[in-house]
Amino acid sequence: MKLSLDLAYDTSQDWVDTVMADFDRFLQDHADCERKASAMAMSFVAKCPDKTEIIPELIETALEELEHFRAVYRIMMQRGIQLPKDMPRDPYMQKLIALCRSTPDERLMDRMLLASVVECRGAERFRLVEEALTEPVIKRFYKRLWTSEAKHGNAFVKMALHYWPEDEVYTRLRELIAAEADICKALPLRAALH
Repeated sequence: MKLSLDLAYDTSQDWVDTVMADFDRFLQDHADCERKASAMAMSFVAKCPDKTEIIPELIETALEELEHFRAVYRIMMQRGIQLPKDMPRDPYMQKLIALCRSTPDERLMDRMLLASVVECRGAERFRLVEEALTEPVIKRFYKRLWTSEAKHGNAFVKMALHYWPEDEVYTRLRELIAAEADICKALPLRAALH
């Protein structure tokens, strides 16, 4: 059952072309994103030890994201690409985090819903990458990846629905999706997931 909502902005072909023109750099960024996604899921566990209904799914998500990191790293090693020395700040994520409200309860809801939006954006963009690739092994990897990310998009909405009324969750999710569309439109193109 789909719990996430459709994104309000469709990634452009120009973004796909930018990624394909510097795919090695995209892989480095992708690896960073997977590491951060795994850490983010575990940070929810650390911040919400009382929310026992969602901890098993958060742990599973963290492990899946770590497995994605390992798989991207293997592709990088096969292509002779090293991990970047520093993980630069992601302007997309910085702008999304700035949307979070300030009370602890509202901030937690916003972080869960933003996690859903980010996973849905990742699914959309990994699908576009998969469609543009011609190398069969990497193409198959990105196909598996985008279906997994779509599942994570649903998981974070499901988690939020454990703790907040459905109308509140979906009202706020629609607001965040609209804001995310504006952020995507304004960001410069680069060989990066966001």
